[in-house]
Amino acid sequence: MHSRLAGVALQLAALATFVCMDTLIKLLAAGFPVTQVMWARFLFGFITVAIALRVITGHFPWRSKAPGWQTLRSLTLAGCNFIFTNALVHIPLADATAVGFASPLFTITLAAIVLKEAVGWRRWAGVAIGMFGVLVLLRPPFLFGGAPMHWAMVLPLGTAALFAVYQILTRRLAGLDDPRTTIFHTSLSASLVLTATTPFIWTWPGPSGWGALMLLGVLGGIGHGLLVMAFARAPASLLAPMSYTQIIWAVLAGVLVFGDVPDALTVVGMVIVALGGVLVALPDRRRAA
Repeated sequence: MHSRLAGVALQLAALATFVCMDTLIKLLAAGFPVTQVMWARFLFGFITVAIALRVITGHFPWRSKAPGWQTLRSLTLAGCNFIFTNALVHIPLADATAVGFASPLFTITLAAIVLKEAVGWRRWAGVAIGMFGVLVLLRPPFLFGGAPMHWAMVLPLGTAALFAVYQILTRRLAGLDDPRTTIFHTSLSASLVLTATTPFIWTWPGPSGWGALMLLGVLGGIGHGLLVMAFARAPASLLAPMSYTQIIWAVLAGVLVFGDVPDALTVVGMVIVALGGVLVALPDRRRAA
Protein backbone atom coordinates (compact mmCIF):
# COMPACT_ATOMS: atom_id res chain seq x y z
CA MET A 1 0.00 0.00 0.00
CA HIS A 2 2.76 2.46 0.95
CA SER A 3 4.58 1.62 -2.27
CA ARG A 4 1.47 2.41 -4.32
CA LEU A 5 0.92 5.71 -2.53
CA ALA A 6 4.54 6.63 -3.19
CA GLY A 7 3.99 5.78 -6.85
CA VAL A 8 0.95 8.07 -7.04
CA ALA A 9 2.86 10.93 -5.37
CA LEU A 10 5.76 10.53 -7.79
CA GLN A 11 3.35 10.47 -10.75
CA LEU A 12 1.69 13.73 -9.65
CA ALA A 13 5.06 15.42 -9.23
CA ALA A 14 6.10 14.22 -12.69
CA LEU A 15 2.93 15.66 -14.27
CA ALA A 16 3.47 19.10 -12.73
CA THR A 17 7.03 19.06 -14.06
CA PHE A 18 5.80 18.10 -17.53
CA VAL A 19 3.44 21.11 -17.65
CA CYS A 20 6.37 23.41 -16.85
CA MET A 21 8.35 21.70 -19.60
CA ASP A 22 5.47 21.97 -22.12
CA THR A 23 5.06 25.68 -21.37
CA LEU A 24 8.75 26.27 -22.02
CA ILE A 25 8.61 24.15 -25.19
CA LYS A 26 5.77 26.29 -26.59
CA LEU A 27 7.78 29.43 -25.87
CA LEU A 28 10.96 28.06 -27.45
CA ALA A 29 9.18 26.64 -30.52
CA ALA A 30 8.26 30.20 -31.49
CA GLY A 31 11.93 31.02 -32.08
CA PHE A 32 13.72 27.73 -32.79
CA PRO A 33 13.09 24.75 -35.12
CA VAL A 34 11.13 21.96 -33.45
CA THR A 35 13.96 19.46 -33.98
CA GLN A 36 16.42 21.77 -32.21
CA VAL A 37 14.05 22.21 -29.28
CA MET A 38 13.72 18.43 -29.02
CA TRP A 39 17.51 18.04 -29.25
CA ALA A 40 17.94 20.32 -26.24
CA ARG A 41 15.16 18.60 -24.32
CA PHE A 42 16.74 15.16 -24.70
CA LEU A 43 20.46 15.97 -24.67
CA PHE A 44 20.42 18.23 -21.62
CA GLY A 45 17.92 15.87 -20.00
CA PHE A 46 20.33 13.00 -20.49
CA ILE A 47 23.24 15.02 -19.09
CA THR A 48 21.15 15.96 -16.05
CA VAL A 49 20.20 12.36 -15.37
CA ALA A 50 23.72 11.03 -15.98
CA ILE A 51 25.26 13.50 -13.51
CA ALA A 52 22.57 12.78 -10.90
CA LEU A 53 23.04 9.02 -11.20
CA ARG A 54 26.83 9.36 -11.04
CA VAL A 55 26.55 11.34 -7.80
CA ILE A 56 23.93 9.04 -6.25
CA THR A 57 25.24 5.63 -7.32
CA GLY A 58 28.91 6.35 -7.97
CA HIS A 59 28.72 4.98 -11.51
CA PHE A 60 26.67 5.09 -14.70
CA PRO A 61 24.09 2.23 -14.56
CA TRP A 62 23.99 1.79 -18.33
CA ARG A 63 24.01 -2.03 -18.54
CA SER A 64 20.52 -3.19 -19.47
CA LYS A 65 19.04 -6.67 -19.70
CA ALA A 66 16.82 -5.43 -22.52
CA PRO A 67 18.75 -2.82 -24.55
CA GLY A 68 16.40 -3.19 -27.51
CA TRP A 69 13.36 -2.35 -25.37
CA GLN A 70 15.24 0.58 -23.84
CA THR A 71 16.10 1.96 -27.27
CA LEU A 72 12.51 1.56 -28.48
CA ARG A 73 11.23 3.30 -25.34
CA SER A 74 13.58 6.25 -25.79
CA LEU A 75 12.70 6.71 -29.46
CA THR A 76 8.98 6.35 -28.70
CA LEU A 77 9.28 9.19 -26.22
CA ALA A 78 11.12 11.28 -28.83
CA GLY A 79 8.26 10.68 -31.25
CA CYS A 80 5.74 11.75 -28.61
CA ASN A 81 7.58 14.99 -27.94
CA PHE A 82 8.14 15.79 -31.60
CA ILE A 83 4.46 15.41 -32.49
CA PHE A 84 3.28 17.31 -29.41
CA THR A 85 5.71 20.18 -29.98
CA ASN A 86 4.49 20.57 -33.55
CA ALA A 87 0.96 20.76 -32.16
CA LEU A 88 1.95 23.49 -29.69
CA VAL A 89 3.16 25.64 -32.57
CA HIS A 90 -0.43 25.87 -33.84
CA ILE A 91 -2.88 25.34 -30.95
CA PRO A 92 -3.18 26.41 -27.27
CA LEU A 93 -1.40 24.43 -24.54
CA ALA A 94 -4.64 23.54 -22.75
CA ASP A 95 -6.27 22.23 -25.94
CA ALA A 96 -3.27 20.09 -26.82
CA THR A 97 -3.05 18.75 -23.27
CA ALA A 98 -6.78 18.01 -23.14
CA VAL A 99 -6.71 15.97 -26.36
CA GLY A 100 -3.63 14.23 -25.03
CA PHE A 101 -5.77 12.91 -22.18
CA ALA A 102 -6.59 10.02 -24.47
CA SER A 103 -3.22 8.63 -23.39
CA PRO A 104 -4.39 7.23 -20.01
CA LEU A 105 -7.37 5.68 -21.79
CA PHE A 106 -5.06 3.97 -24.26
CA THR A 107 -2.82 2.94 -21.37
CA ILE A 108 -5.69 1.25 -19.54
CA THR A 109 -6.48 -0.74 -22.67
CA LEU A 110 -2.86 -1.72 -23.26
CA ALA A 111 -2.37 -2.57 -19.58
CA ALA A 112 -5.22 -5.07 -19.85
CA ILE A 113 -4.12 -6.55 -23.17
CA VAL A 114 -0.31 -6.46 -22.91
CA LEU A 115 0.41 -6.52 -19.17
CA LYS A 116 -2.63 -8.67 -18.31
CA GLU A 117 -3.60 -6.29 -15.50
CA ALA A 118 -7.13 -6.72 -14.16
CA VAL A 119 -9.43 -3.96 -15.45
CA GLY A 120 -13.12 -4.11 -14.42
CA TRP A 121 -16.24 -2.83 -16.11
CA ARG A 122 -16.13 0.56 -14.35
CA ARG A 123 -12.75 1.32 -15.87
CA TRP A 124 -13.89 0.20 -19.30
CA ALA A 125 -16.91 2.51 -18.94
CA GLY A 126 -14.50 5.29 -17.99
CA VAL A 127 -12.48 4.62 -21.11
CA ALA A 128 -15.62 4.93 -23.28
CA ILE A 129 -16.75 8.16 -21.60
CA GLY A 130 -13.26 9.61 -21.75
CA MET A 131 -12.97 8.89 -25.46
CA PHE A 132 -16.30 10.65 -26.02
CA GLY A 133 -14.87 13.64 -24.19
CA VAL A 134 -11.88 13.61 -26.52
CA LEU A 135 -14.30 13.58 -29.46
CA VAL A 136 -15.98 16.70 -28.02
CA LEU A 137 -12.58 18.36 -27.74
CA LEU A 138 -11.80 17.52 -31.36
CA ARG A 139 -15.28 18.83 -32.34
CA PRO A 140 -15.49 17.37 -35.87
CA PRO A 141 -17.82 19.49 -38.04
CA PHE A 142 -20.01 16.53 -39.05
CA LEU A 143 -21.07 16.19 -35.38
CA PHE A 144 -20.92 19.73 -34.01
CA GLY A 145 -21.18 21.89 -37.11
CA GLY A 146 -19.42 25.22 -37.32
CA ALA A 147 -15.94 25.85 -38.64
CA PRO A 148 -13.65 22.88 -39.27
CA MET A 149 -11.29 22.06 -36.41
CA HIS A 150 -7.66 23.02 -36.78
CA TRP A 151 -5.75 20.16 -38.36
CA ALA A 152 -3.14 20.31 -35.57
CA MET A 153 -5.77 19.17 -33.03
CA VAL A 154 -5.25 15.65 -34.36
CA LEU A 155 -1.54 15.68 -33.47
CA PRO A 156 -1.98 15.33 -29.67
CA LEU A 157 -4.11 12.25 -30.33
CA GLY A 158 -1.12 10.64 -32.04
CA THR A 159 1.01 11.73 -29.10
CA ALA A 160 -1.48 10.09 -26.75
CA ALA A 161 -1.26 6.75 -28.55
CA LEU A 162 2.54 6.81 -28.59
CA PHE A 163 2.77 7.88 -24.96
CA ALA A 164 0.54 4.97 -23.94
CA VAL A 165 3.06 2.65 -25.61
CA TYR A 166 5.85 4.48 -23.77
CA GLN A 167 4.09 3.96 -20.42
CA ILE A 168 3.56 0.26 -21.08
CA LEU A 169 7.23 -0.13 -22.05
CA THR A 170 8.17 1.67 -18.82
CA ARG A 171 6.06 -0.73 -16.78
CA ARG A 172 7.45 -3.78 -18.58
CA LEU A 173 11.05 -2.64 -18.10
CA ALA A 174 10.35 -2.14 -14.40
CA GLY A 175 10.40 -5.93 -14.11
CA LEU A 176 13.62 -6.32 -16.11
CA ASP A 177 15.97 -3.46 -15.26
CA ASP A 178 16.81 -1.43 -12.21
CA PRO A 179 14.80 1.84 -12.33
CA ARG A 180 18.07 3.79 -12.41
CA THR A 181 19.09 1.97 -15.58
CA THR A 182 15.78 2.83 -17.22
CA ILE A 183 16.14 6.47 -16.15
CA PHE A 184 19.64 6.52 -17.67
CA HIS A 185 18.37 5.15 -20.98
CA THR A 186 15.27 7.39 -21.23
CA SER A 187 17.00 10.10 -23.29
CA LEU A 188 20.09 8.26 -24.52
CA SER A 189 18.96 6.93 -27.92
CA ALA A 190 16.84 9.99 -28.65
CA SER A 191 19.83 12.25 -27.90
CA LEU A 192 22.06 10.35 -30.31
CA VAL A 193 19.52 10.45 -33.15
CA LEU A 194 18.66 14.14 -32.67
CA THR A 195 22.31 15.17 -32.35
CA ALA A 196 22.93 13.65 -35.78
CA THR A 197 20.04 15.56 -37.40
CA THR A 198 19.95 18.92 -35.62
CA PRO A 199 22.99 20.54 -37.36
CA PHE A 200 21.03 20.65 -40.61
CA ILE A 201 18.38 23.01 -39.15
CA TRP A 202 20.45 24.81 -36.47
CA THR A 203 19.52 28.31 -35.26
CA TRP A 204 22.21 29.79 -33.02
CA PRO A 205 20.76 30.85 -29.63
CA GLY A 206 21.86 33.80 -27.50
CA PRO A 207 22.79 33.48 -23.79
CA SER A 208 19.15 33.50 -22.65
CA GLY A 209 18.28 31.00 -25.37
CA TRP A 210 20.99 28.63 -24.20
CA GLY A 211 19.72 28.96 -20.64
CA ALA A 212 16.16 28.16 -21.66
CA LEU A 213 17.25 25.18 -23.77
CA MET A 214 19.29 23.79 -20.88
CA LEU A 215 16.41 24.30 -18.44
CA LEU A 216 14.16 22.40 -20.81
CA GLY A 217 16.44 19.38 -20.59
CA VAL A 218 16.65 19.59 -16.80
CA LEU A 219 12.85 19.62 -16.50
CA GLY A 220 12.57 16.68 -18.90
CA GLY A 221 15.18 14.67 -17.01
CA ILE A 222 13.52 15.28 -13.67
CA GLY A 223 10.01 14.59 -14.96
CA HIS A 224 10.80 11.27 -16.58
CA GLY A 225 12.99 10.22 -13.69
CA LEU A 226 9.98 10.69 -11.41
CA LEU A 227 7.78 8.83 -13.90
CA VAL A 228 10.07 5.80 -14.00
CA MET A 229 10.19 5.63 -10.21
CA ALA A 230 6.38 5.89 -10.09
CA PHE A 231 5.86 2.96 -12.47
CA ALA A 232 8.35 0.89 -10.49
CA ARG A 233 6.09 1.26 -7.43
CA ALA A 234 2.54 1.05 -8.79
CA PRO A 235 0.65 -0.60 -11.70
CA ALA A 236 -0.06 1.31 -14.89
CA SER A 237 -3.85 1.00 -14.46
CA LEU A 238 -3.60 2.86 -11.12
CA LEU A 239 -1.22 5.59 -12.27
CA ALA A 240 -2.89 6.36 -15.59
CA PRO A 241 -5.92 8.21 -14.07
CA MET A 242 -3.60 10.53 -12.16
CA SER A 243 -2.67 12.15 -15.47
CA TYR A 244 -5.97 14.04 -15.44
CA THR A 245 -4.62 16.44 -12.82
CA GLN A 246 -2.31 17.79 -15.52
CA ILE A 247 -5.18 19.69 -17.16
CA ILE A 248 -5.45 22.03 -14.16
CA TRP A 249 -1.88 23.21 -14.50
CA ALA A 250 -2.05 23.30 -18.30
CA VAL A 251 -5.11 25.60 -18.24
CA LEU A 252 -3.46 27.89 -15.68
CA ALA A 253 -0.23 28.02 -17.68
CA GLY A 254 -2.16 28.72 -20.88
CA VAL A 255 -4.09 31.59 -19.30
CA LEU A 256 -1.21 33.15 -17.36
CA VAL A 257 1.59 32.74 -19.90
CA PHE A 258 -0.17 32.82 -23.28
CA GLY A 259 -3.54 34.40 -22.53
CA ASP A 260 -5.38 31.38 -23.97
CA VAL A 261 -8.76 31.01 -22.24
CA PRO A 262 -10.59 27.74 -23.10
CA ASP A 263 -14.02 28.21 -24.71
CA ALA A 264 -17.23 26.58 -23.43
CA LEU A 265 -17.06 23.48 -25.63
CA THR A 266 -13.46 22.84 -24.63
CA VAL A 267 -14.43 23.06 -20.95
CA VAL A 268 -17.31 20.62 -21.54
CA GLY A 269 -14.92 18.19 -23.22
CA MET A 270 -12.49 18.50 -20.32
CA VAL A 271 -15.27 17.76 -17.81
CA ILE A 272 -16.40 14.68 -19.73
CA VAL A 273 -12.82 13.42 -19.99
CA ALA A 274 -12.36 14.04 -16.25
CA LEU A 275 -15.57 12.10 -15.50
CA GLY A 276 -14.22 9.18 -17.48
CA GLY A 277 -11.00 9.49 -15.51
CA VAL A 278 -12.89 9.29 -12.20
CA LEU A 279 -14.60 6.07 -13.30
CA VAL A 280 -11.26 4.68 -14.41
CA ALA A 281 -9.77 5.56 -11.02
CA LEU A 282 -12.50 3.77 -9.04
CA PRO A 283 -11.33 0.36 -7.76
CA ASP A 284 -13.25 -2.73 -8.81
CA ARG A 285 -15.48 -4.06 -6.03
CA ARG A 286 -14.25 -7.60 -6.55
CA ARG A 287 -10.61 -6.53 -6.19
CA ALA A 288 -11.43 -4.28 -3.22
CA ALA A 289 -13.15 -7.18 -1.47
